[in-house]
Amino acid sequence: MKYIVSFLIILLSISISSEAQDKPEIKVGGALRFNYNNSTWKDHHQDNGGEFGYDMFAIKPTASYKGIGLNAEIRFYSQSFGGIFLKQGWFDYDISDKNQIQLGLAQVPFGITTYNSHNWFFSINYYVGLEDDHDMGLKFIHNDEKWAYDFAFFKNAEELDFGGNTDISNSRYAYDVGSMDENGDGDLQYRNKEVNQLNAKILRKLGKEDFTHSIGLSGLFGGLYNLDTKSTGTHYAAAFHYEMNYKKWNLKAQVSHYKKSPDAPDGERTDVIALTAYGAPYLVAAEASTYTLGISFTQPVEWGPISSLEFYNDFGVVDKTEASFYDSFQNVTGCLVTAGLMYIYIDGALGKNQPWIDPNFNTALAYGTEDADWHMRFNMNFGFYF
Repeated sequence: MKYIVSFLIILLSISISSEAQDKPEIKVGGALRFNYNNSTWKDHHQDNGGEFGYDMFAIKPTASYKGIGLNAEIRFYSQSFGGIFLKQGWFDYDISDKNQIQLGLAQVPFGITTYNSHNWFFSINYYVGLEDDHDMGLKFIHNDEKWAYDFAFFKNAEELDFGGNTDISNSRYAYDVGSMDENGDGDLQYRNKEVNQLNAKILRKLGKEDFTHSIGLSGLFGGLYNLDTKSTGTHYAAAFHYEMNYKKWNLKAQVSHYKKSPDAPDGERTDVIALTAYGAPYLVAAEASTYTLGISFTQPVEWGPISSLEFYNDFGVVDKTEASFYDSFQNVTGCLVTAGLMYIYIDGALGKNQPWIDPNFNTALAYGTEDADWHMRFNMNFGFYF
């Protein structure tokens, strides 16, 4: 009899659960951001005190129905920054309370996620495609009290054209391998595309209450399809990462190594490769190690709408394997001000051979410049997230 009663209870629970999911749950959020920046290497900024204007607008729909969910974010930038594109977008299904699968444009499980940084600029890993990247594929996620691990297969990066032999679009949120007109003559070089990538990440959680930390390993291996030779090279990356939370402090540390080996046409360099995002490609070293270290301190306050101040410093270096290349550096010191639904990043970003903090955009992360100076970009980003 007890087995019959237990069976009836299970059937009743399933029935109640099914009824609860009979109506779709749909939510629509978004964000609006404005940005001010003053860059030391731009003469007009020194003349007029910098520029303040539109950054981006985002729409973030989420939905669930009968156990299947949707998570998406579409962003609207100016045309010069890539225009309109999908940051992320996947369907998910909860196998259990600890296991989920995602299908679509999902975050690549590599290194410290969601972000290996505290500031608005991210860490220098972002600029070589190793932070907050999203690709098209299938991902399995497990998360419990002691362990978290992800396995994923990505067929390719975001694909907007399905001709098979088309260069990837420059309109994208995160940096992917792409094509570039290095000489400005209208012909594209370094015409590679990411294909058939495998990812694995494992994280061990330690500590409890106000002192927690985690140690992790990440790896990826995939192909680089060359549109000119019609053959496939390889690329891989590996990382060791550590994160600690102690009361109001957070520490993020990561060591990574990557190598991209395209099967390029005769005469084309293979010690550099093109990456692209935000409407414009640039060259990066084909092989390098990266080192990042970030620390933050969060202080709750009661200043009108302001509820907290997070002070941070994030440092990173790209140590290029090719001896004739010059390494790239980035250091961001700043504060995140939280006021209700508004988040304000106030950053002083220093860079050397870093394309977004340097006058040499196209090759700063590739060959670099021997006598490169340190440059600074003072940046304030005002975002309202709803």
